[in-house]
Amino acid sequence: MPSRRPDVTDVEMVGGVERRALVLEDYDPAWPAAYAEHEQRIRRALGPTAAQVEHIGSTSVPGLAAKPIIDVLVTVEDITAEEDYLDQLLAAGYELRVREPGHRLVRTPARDVHVHVLEVGDGAAADYLLFRDRLRSHPEDRAFYERTKRLLVEQDWADMNAYAEAKTDVIAGIKERARRAGA
Repeated sequence: MPSRRPDVTDVEMVGGVERRALVLEDYDPAWPAAYAEHEQRIRRALGPTAAQVEHIGSTSVPGLAAKPIIDVLVTVEDITAEEDYLDQLLAAGYELRVREPGHRLVRTPARDVHVHVLEVGDGAAADYLLFRDRLRSHPEDRAFYERTKRLLVEQDWADMNAYAEAKTDVIAGIKERARRAGA
């Protein structure tokens, strides 16, 4: 669906680059319950504006070690219509962290939940789900991804974005296998 107005063209990181300790924890069965609490908070705040709310990222994959940060995907009809969702998410207790073309990120003040807002139909939303579902259903890819993360977390990173970027090729390979397999 075309946007009603132009989107932002730059990346705005509210608060600038943050250096944080990267720690992987073994899978915690409490993560789905934490996600469920935030899903309800988001749905109450946004109502039908939230076309989709999904648990994504490593904490959404049973058995996978992860940084203890719950990632949530929310899709909206028009990412540029921030008046439809951003103030509501801020009022629900989230803080704006990133505003960039096609993507907004809000998070909890404790920085333990990241809410990724994308537009309905954005390929990145489908990719998040493709990757999550592949890791859930293919133990060999899940184990390979976890080994990669454990090796990378031992290195010194300027910020979490640099760590995330270092995983790009591995993630792309797993998504490609999922696409070739038809799911």
